[in-house]
Amino acid sequence: IFRLGPALIQLSQIRQPCWKLNVRLGVPDMAQRVQDQVRTGWYYRVLEPGEIAPGVELRLVDRPHPDWTLTRLAYHLYTDPLNRDALQALASLTPLAPSLRQVAAKRLATGAVEDWSRRLGHFSHG
Repeated sequence: IFRLGPALIQLSQIRQPCWKLNVRLGVPDMAQRVQDQVRTGWYYRVLEPGEIAPGVELRLVDRPHPDWTLTRLAYHLYTDPLNRDALQALASLTPLAPSLRQVAAKRLATGAVEDWSRRLGHFSHG
């Protein structure tokens, strides 16, 4: 959780790169590269709104789950995606965006990883 000027924001989701990176940068596998190198970025949710401007301070306020870094989250989403212990933890990690908690719960229920081909742009054009 960060204070960004008058606003309070919480890191809530790692970005999931998509095929648009491939097109924008003219590199057919750029989304896959970004995912593999864990350079995906992240999203915040707004806990307390406030008007911000260039130069406002971003200050860490709280780290409620210090053991769940973005690197660890990405590792379990992309590199070790069927680790049951990690999936159980992710499914119940309330600061995490509901969509990612649902991904973890679905993997637990099915024992399978969702198809990434459409998101990453690995699909047939014929």
